[in-house]
Amino acid sequence: MEATAENNKLPKRRTPGRPKKTIRRSDLLMVRLTPTERTLIEGRAKNAGLKPSEWFRRAAKSAKVFPRFTTEESGWFRMLAGLANNLNQLTHLANVAGLFSLALKCRSMLRQIEELLTKISSHDG
Repeated sequence: MEATAENNKLPKRRTPGRPKKTIRRSDLLMVRLTPTERTLIEGRAKNAGLKPSEWFRRAAKSAKVFPRFTTEESGWFRMLAGLANNLNQLTHLANVAGLFSLALKCRSMLRQIEELLTKISSHDG
């Protein structure tokens, strides 16, 4: 009994060596950079007091990526470009023939443009 009591009083010995990391980074992602991009990233990492790899990880986590336009939204942009072209032609005719004869056409064109712009702005995510 005395031997076990003495063993309990002895401090626990640590295992030698570096402690194991809780999160291991085992996956590798290769990224190609130009020398200018590399210098820029290394400079920003140094200013932040981080290694370039850690800076890159944090930047990738906080980056906002916007999806490409859907086919519907692309159609709206093409329609908007066509309406802008028509409005430009009407403006040219208004300068040549007189403003009053084309006022109604310009108003309807502006209404269509406003409708498209509200559709596009409501789909911003």
